[in-house]
Amino acid sequence: MDFMVTSMEDLKKRVFAAARDQGISSVLFRNAIGRKLGLSVADNECMSFLTIRNGVASPTAIARYTGLTTGATTAMLDRLERAGFIGRKPNPQDRRGVLVEVNKRWAETAWPLVRNIQQAHSELIDSYSEKELEVIANFLTRFTDNVIEHTKKLEK
Repeated sequence: MDFMVTSMEDLKKRVFAAARDQGISSVLFRNAIGRKLGLSVADNECMSFLTIRNGVASPTAIARYTGLTTGATTAMLDRLERAGFIGRKPNPQDRRGVLVEVNKRWAETAWPLVRNIQQAHSELIDSYSEKELEVIANFLTRFTDNVIEHTKKLEK
């Protein structure tokens, strides 16, 4: 029986490659969902952001997340509202502000497209121990923080 000896350098390269491939595969998957629903990349990112924010966010937060200008964000929200995926409601914290809220139609339309991958991800996560999940969560959080930090530096 052959045992593959992996050096620390090889392991680091595998981690970098896996992180890169994960990012790319996520973008490709979200783009495929967007194409299925007739959404632009920015439209789809907005809907993803709203979903992870419990279905509600301010237009300013959406603009920051998507990297769009306020004008482009307004145009995007208008498109999503016409498609029946979002609604706008007054912001109880700001008399002049609004909040963007996901409509029921979004869940009915998007959930069938993501249900299987959500299930597969849940099963994968369930296969790890608590200690392994702590390491994975720590790595992914810190890796993401690095990307965010360096994105901000590029945009200065």
